[in-house]
Amino acid sequence: MTHKSHQYKSSRRPERTIMTRSQRVTSCSFFHRLPAEVFHMVLDKLSLLEISVLSMVSKEITRHIVDYISTLSWKNKMIVQAFHHSTFQERRSTIGHYRNLGLLFKRSTLLLPTKDRLKFIFSRFSQIPCFMLEQCLIPDCIGFSSYGVFLQTLIAGWDELECQRVFNFLCDITNLLQKMEAVITSKPGMRWYEELQLRVFCRQVLLDPWSNQPECRFWLMQLLKPWPVVSKAHLLFILYGPLLPDGTLGWQDLVDRGQPHSALWDLARAILLLFGKLTVKGWSTESLLSMLDELIGIPQPWHVENVARLLVLCGSSLCYTVLASKALNGQLPESSRLIVYIILVCEKDGYHMKWAVNLVQQICKVFSTAPERLCFIRQVENMFSEITREFYEFSVAENHLQDRETFQTFCILLDSSARFHTKLLHMFLK
Repeated sequence: MTHKSHQYKSSRRPERTIMTRSQRVTSCSFFHRLPAEVFHMVLDKLSLLEISVLSMVSKEITRHIVDYISTLSWKNKMIVQAFHHSTFQERRSTIGHYRNLGLLFKRSTLLLPTKDRLKFIFSRFSQIPCFMLEQCLIPDCIGFSSYGVFLQTLIAGWDELECQRVFNFLCDITNLLQKMEAVITSKPGMRWYEELQLRVFCRQVLLDPWSNQPECRFWLMQLLKPWPVVSKAHLLFILYGPLLPDGTLGWQDLVDRGQPHSALWDLARAILLLFGKLTVKGWSTESLLSMLDELIGIPQPWHVENVARLLVLCGSSLCYTVLASKALNGQLPESSRLIVYIILVCEKDGYHMKWAVNLVQQICKVFSTAPERLCFIRQVENMFSEITREFYEFSVAENHLQDRETFQTFCILLDSSARFHTKLLHMFLK
């Protein structure tokens, strides 16, 4: 029996074991056999970019790398907190370093749920003073810019739901919404330092890093969404309004005198960004027009030339929408005054007068009857006369400090009137 048993056992074939790729890497990997300290010494010799690539090799390697970047020694060495550089090369190097950090954290946390991922990542950055609102007093600090590049690299390619979670998470760890509320419910300019801090943080961390319009629009809408219309307009001015030479927001300048187009370009760009995506829940043409009406009344009604210049910068579609809405809603005198100032702006800023003529023709078509169209044209012509008289009376008044500027504007208005009517008649006589 013993002989037969031995013979039977010797005749059996050896069992075959099938191993998956991940099991083979786990059991046979050279790194798996290394002590953690030695593996960390290996990682110390690699760049951030190389470590980020290595983290995608296997789950086991990823786990080792996450342990490595969780150490205090790595954090002290690699999460740079020097943001007050004097040279362009130093600034560029620091921002590039945070771009690579974003890529490392993106790849090494790929398998974690979004909530756990964010907690792990931002626990490493939450206490850096230059990443926090109202903590750093150095004017040329690049902390927010570095933070923005890191965040952009980290979440590039994430869907809107995940980005919404990122926004909510950031609001929680920075108290962003509470800080916004304190600023936008105060009188414009009263909290000037907080206004600037809010502007720089939102622009450099959330808005400006994105070169594509959809991403920038998403973050701008997230910032504006929680607030009523008046507060939306207030916040939009804080984010994109013109700055004075001393760095503060030029609230009163838009009320007192006409400003160059460069002062209004950022605001126009932001409005166009919002106007291009009105299918989002809670946003419509009416809500945008309401916000625009509130905007041009902060802190007081703007100088009409600034309103006209903003509309010209926003382009034909939005300009027509605003003017046609006013004309149809019983605000014909206001619409006519804006049209005259738009014609003045076209002459001042070098736009072709044919654009203004086409705009007036389009607005004429919103009226269904010939008498209504005649009334509109008569209102525009009467407004030309009224504004010309206003400029003349002001230029001959005893106001020697502004005589020259007002008289020049008066002359430009006369020129613009002549060019507008010449082009209008030419189009009708073709």
